[in-house]
Order: sequence, then C-alpha cells, then structure tokens
Amino acid sequence: MAGDAAIVVTAQRFPAGSRGSHPRHALVPLLNSPVRLSVVAALAPVEKSEFAVVRELVEVTDSALSKQVAALEAAGWVAVGKGRAGRRPRTWLSLTAAGRAVYEQHLAALRAIAAGPGARADAYGGAVSDGGGPAVSDGGTVG
Repeated sequence: MAGDAAIVVTAQRFPAGSRGSHPRHALVPLLNSPVRLSVVAALAPVEKSEFAVVRELVEVTDSALSKQVAALEAAGWVAVGKGRAGRRPRTWLSLTAAGRAVYEQHLAALRAIAAGPGARADAYGGAVSDGGGPAVSDGGTVG
C-alpha cells in the first residue's frame, strides 16, 4: 500500500568463532537456570537473607537450594555465612559485588533481547532505534 513503511531485515554473517552483536551473547550461562536466577533475584534487593527465607521465596527444597547456592558460591557470586539467632543456627546468603554485576549484565541482556532488533543497546553493538520504525498504537497493533 502507498505510504506504508516497509521493514527490511537482512542477515549478517559473522566469521567462525565470532560472538556477533546479538545481546544473547551477554547472557550469563550460570544464570540460565531458573532456580539460580531466582536466588540471585531474591538476594539482589537486600544486603543478606536467611537461607530459609530464600528457600520459601524460590519455592524449592533445602537440598535443591543448597545445590544451586553451592554453584553460585563457587562462581564467587554468592557469599554464605553461618551464625546463630539466639540458640538456633542460621545460614545467611548475600550477593557479592561480582554477583550483583553479573546479575545486572544478565538482566540488561534479557531486556535488550525483549526489546527486539530495533532497540538494541549500544553496549551490545546493535543499532539503537532512531524512532523511524513502525508506530505501535494503543491497541498493540503495528501501523
């Protein structure tokens, strides 16, 4: 139709071994596990949290959480501390600075992927939308 903007998408080839510019390359593989991502997300807004609180938030068993926390601790992203609250032993979990940084990187990559090819962030080498793309009406249709 006359006046309709056409969107043209062309394939870009990258040499073998090249990572390309798609934001999926910035995803952190260790956080691809829903449980590990949930643990890090639960710890992100707080300084530290009791193991039991994280277990309830993430809705997993003690053993499942222990296994995932061990992987995050081995990567240096979660710190595990032991202590007592009164007479009861407690395990405290907290994100390290490195853990917080990789979590933010992972979230930024997910946001860039969800935004689509017209809105890739410069940080990932993609094109930044200049507003010249199709408009989305209130009804969610492209027009």
